[in-house]
Amino acid sequence: MTHNKDRDDYWDQILSEIDMDFIPMEYMSTVVVKFTDGKEWEIDITRSQQNDLDIENILDEFFEEYEDTIDTVDFRLDLKQLKKDIGKRTHRFLKLNK
Repeated sequence: MTHNKDRDDYWDQILSEIDMDFIPMEYMSTVVVKFTDGKEWEIDITRSQQNDLDIENILDEFFEEYEDTIDTVDFRLDLKQLKKDIGKRTHRFLKLNK
């Protein structure tokens, strides 16, 4: 059985190689927006997707409206779903390419 530290290092290496400019919305769980006045808003992407909201357009409009007052934006990933999908696709790839 693989030690947890080894597994964590494995996923850290995979995630560090992902081009973050092209992460699909379904892998995002939360957007944390920090404003220049020190306030911080946390936007729950998972809940928005469950309610069938057009989160991409909502975020675009939000960023456009508040762009002058936003200090940083932190996109948090749904690592559980990402790991699950990468594992499935890797297994399928290896199975089909024997």
